[in-house]
Amino acid sequence: MPWFDWLSLFVRWFHVIAGVAWIGASFYFIWLDNSLESPPEWKKQKGIKGDLWAVHGGGFYEVAKYAYGPEKMPENLHWFKWEAYTTWLSGFALLILVYYLGASAYLIDPSVMPMESGQAIGLGLALVFGGLVLYELACRSPLSQYPVVFACCLAVMICLATYLACHWFSGRGAYIHVGALIGTIMAGNVLFNIMPAQRKMVAAVANKQDINPAWGEGAKLRSVHNNYFTLPLLFIMISNHYPMTYQHEWNWLVLILIIAISAWIRHFFNLRHHGIVKPGILVSGAAAMLALSIWVSWPDASPASLNTQESTKANTEVDDQTVMQLVETHCQSCHSRSPTDDIFKIAPLGVVLDGWEDVERLAPQIVQRAAITKDMPFMNKTNMTEDERNQLAQWYQQRQP
Repeated sequence: MPWFDWLSLFVRWFHVIAGVAWIGASFYFIWLDNSLESPPEWKKQKGIKGDLWAVHGGGFYEVAKYAYGPEKMPENLHWFKWEAYTTWLSGFALLILVYYLGASAYLIDPSVMPMESGQAIGLGLALVFGGLVLYELACRSPLSQYPVVFACCLAVMICLATYLACHWFSGRGAYIHVGALIGTIMAGNVLFNIMPAQRKMVAAVANKQDINPAWGEGAKLRSVHNNYFTLPLLFIMISNHYPMTYQHEWNWLVLILIIAISAWIRHFFNLRHHGIVKPGILVSGAAAMLALSIWVSWPDASPASLNTQESTKANTEVDDQTVMQLVETHCQSCHSRSPTDDIFKIAPLGVVLDGWEDVERLAPQIVQRAAITKDMPFMNKTNMTEDERNQLAQWYQQRQP
């Protein structure tokens, strides 16, 4: 329905805006905190722990951080919380609109695990909120006193969640649920720990009481986790545009490696904020990402694939009429000026394949999505066979000089 598409558009747009505000503020404050310098003596006597001068927008800014707090609490104290809350709320609304109301189309893949919509939604919610509960329990346990061990346990939990999601849902649905888990943990850190700790600190300063160091230590642990989650989360937000990742045979491992590599790259910038420059981290991260992309895009050379290709080549060359029939059977229900599909009433991405001229013009994209990444037809609703995919690939190969 058009109104539903507009609703999805506005929620997605708002989600992106809120996410930019949240992650942008997070990056800024991490840089700011790590860039503060020791102030002159007269500032130290006023209780200032560190300061920083900056120029932006045609003016100079002086930023100061107090060791304890100002002598008098200001009337207008700016809090940074709604960036996180609105990002999560809009993201969860989008999860419901796209993946839960459209579970049969976007969340369930019968070739992965056949299930009813209610079952899939239940598993999705259990993955997201069950992971959050486990994380919160761990943060409130003695395990939080050992950051390295805690980080390893957290990594294991994310890996397990990724594996389960990719064996329950469609590739797109799996990736987005891992992202929902990470985003929920990040927003939960703000709601359950960072904001309460800041409220206690503000109240203590206002009442001239001592600040409990545990408040800051707990909030810092959560902030560090959020910081390393940012790049993986940003990838997952755009991953639905890149089926070579979520449609890969080892899609769970692909996502785990991307999360690990992007977190490692983020580590470079965290160190750099402290004045520690280790280009080897960036080089190794880039090399790992290149190796991953080569592996993911490497042609399938399995015996079964080779046998299928050889049997196809043994037949008569695939003619244009055969390809047009394949497009009419498997593509035109969605990719037409007048789609007949029960979900897509407008051709996705504006790709129309009504005539042979359209097929010739878009041949590389057709073969890429139907024969290589195999994410089209969408959820294979038209039951396209491997032999038909190979026919498309062979036809395209015949046309190459």
